Amino acid sequence: MRIRSLGVIDDAVVELSPGFTAVTGETGAGKTMVVTSLGLLLGGRADPALVRIGAKAAVVEGRIALASSSPAAVRAEEAGAELDDGALLISRTVSAEGRSRAHVGGRSVPVGLLGELADDLVAVHGQTDQQGLLRPARQRQALDRYAGDAVAGPLAKYTAAHRRLRTVAAELDELTTRARERAQEADLLRFGLDEIAAAEPLPGEDVELSAEAERLGHAEALASAATVAHAALAGNPEDPEGIDATTLVAGAHRGLEAVRGHDQELAALADRLGELGILMADVATELAGYADGLDADPLRLAAVEERRAALNHLTRKYGEYGKDTTAVLAWSEQSAARLAELDGDDDRITELIAERDGLRAELGELAQQLTDARTASAEHFAAAVTTELGELAMPHARVSVAIRQTEDADDADGIEVNGRSVAYGPAGADEVEILMAPHPGAPPRPIAKGASGGELSRVMLAVEVVFAGSDPVPTYLFDEVDAGVGGKAAVEVGRRLARLAKSAQVVVVTHLPQVAAFADRQLLVEKTNDGSVTRSGVTVLEGEDRIRELSRMLAGQEDSETARAHAEELLETARTGT
Repeated sequence: MRIRSLGVIDDAVVELSPGFTAVTGETGAGKTMVVTSLGLLLGGRADPALVRIGAKAAVVEGRIALASSSPAAVRAEEAGAELDDGALLISRTVSAEGRSRAHVGGRSVPVGLLGELADDLVAVHGQTDQQGLLRPARQRQALDRYAGDAVAGPLAKYTAAHRRLRTVAAELDELTTRARERAQEADLLRFGLDEIAAAEPLPGEDVELSAEAERLGHAEALASAATVAHAALAGNPEDPEGIDATTLVAGAHRGLEAVRGHDQELAALADRLGELGILMADVATELAGYADGLDADPLRLAAVEERRAALNHLTRKYGEYGKDTTAVLAWSEQSAARLAELDGDDDRITELIAERDGLRAELGELAQQLTDARTASAEHFAAAVTTELGELAMPHARVSVAIRQTEDADDADGIEVNGRSVAYGPAGADEVEILMAPHPGAPPRPIAKGASGGELSRVMLAVEVVFAGSDPVPTYLFDEVDAGVGGKAAVEVGRRLARLAKSAQVVVVTHLPQVAAFADRQLLVEKTNDGSVTRSGVTVLEGEDRIRELSRMLAGQEDSETARAHAEELLETARTGT
């Protein structure tokens, strides 16, 4: 993390250890600015008063290593950010005028996104700023992980049943709330199908009727034309002297036949005249039959027009523009299938109600299993945290875990647990809250209210140590975790921070050498003054420099032999764990 122009810090790089990092320094040196910088990267409030005097803006930049599949990485990528070689780059700028800007993965983002990412990146525990496990939802999640398979098994079954119940409930709600619309749709479909069934249209029938109507409407003209054509081809019986085309062609054919043996070309023409004569005779015969069979009955024409009107009515209502009765029949087939589906809704509703009730009963049983498993796990957890607090100079504090359910006002919407209808969610019906009684006789209260400001960080340390490995947050920040403790208790605080650092990254701002000695890396925030400008810097302490700082923290004297010996002893104790 790089800090520029923030408070007393002009320009400093803070290199945090993957394990336990202790931030130390004299009062007023600027240790708080390190915590403030982390707060800004996590979406904390931007105070323009933090900008160093004479600077235009304060800038904090952080490089956070995280897996691409982690919730924070996924959320950042959704916002358009990109990972840089397995790390997420975050920056926050606060101007002296009060404007604030945030960038994540090279993309400008709303400051609120930093707060969203913080939920999955860092748990902050301090007298004035608490995140993470103080939220009941996170407490339940951590308790579930602490319980292991005892909760994981029924929780997986419960989650699957709950997901199915939501699907069933949504479908049931759709069917029941739209019952009137579906009934109206079914009535319209039924009416249309009845209308089509009564008319009994045939595929392409209206096309055939159109042709028949055209023929019937011009029957006299058609008959006259056929008669005239027949007379021209075959002769008019009323005019025996008349000459017809068939007779003329026959005469021509006979003339050519007489001489066909003398020329092949003429023989071919004679054959063609013979074929023409046969064709003309056939046409004449058909014309005679057409004229005789032509129906000029006006009653038939009226019936055809009436049938065409009925079919056109169906086509306009149920077919497609410009299409024939085939489209009407296609609509009838589709509508019959849809009507069968709508008529089956009542049966489907009955099935869904039965499935819903069965799922609620199943959820009730699984929720009870979850409650029992959580209750048993909570007892072990509370006893373990209480023991930890005894080692952290809080021997009279007692921790308990309240597991309760909220009764559902509408019994139809709840599930039955222990004979009561209770509200339920994706993870069961339980509300989990960690309580603490600071001394005998005091009522248990939520840990945020049951502990004083100086005690809260120690309480959260004890909780996090017991939950170590269960809470998915990868980084913990403790400020004032050592307030009000010293001696052996301070050593135990350091020991537990080191234990927590085996499964997560831990950053601690401390003034106790017993705590700092257990750190994998110690950072010194040091103030300098050249007579005109005061600034602070951050230095990584190693070897002799670290012993000198621990000596200062022990005795206020860097060169005290006694303090040096004690500092070396603390480091050895931390190294060996004894």
